[in-house]
Amino acid sequence: MKKKKREYQSSELVKSFARIYGFEHKLVAFEIKDFLEEYLDESLFNEIQSVNIEDKCIIIKINSPLLKNDFKMRRSFYLKKFQAQFGEEKFNDLQIL
Repeated sequence: MKKKKREYQSSELVKSFARIYGFEHKLVAFEIKDFLEEYLDESLFNEIQSVNIEDKCIIIKINSPLLKNDFKMRRSFYLKKFQAQFGEEKFNDLQIL
């Protein structure tokens, strides 16, 4: 009898690698940025400079003052969206810079 080779999907390998080396939060930040790319208009999405996660806080840096103000006004809406999409236990705050 032949032993079966273990098969992994590339996404599982990346997640496993991230867990081992401690940068899972960066993968989630990329997923949030992908979510925003689908959710926002292209011109609005281009105003987002970066998305990071530090101590269960999502930090979004935005270039446009108008978009920044919109995110600040709808902060709880976006936080709930991210929690619903990626899990409530992962984030407890959203900061717009």
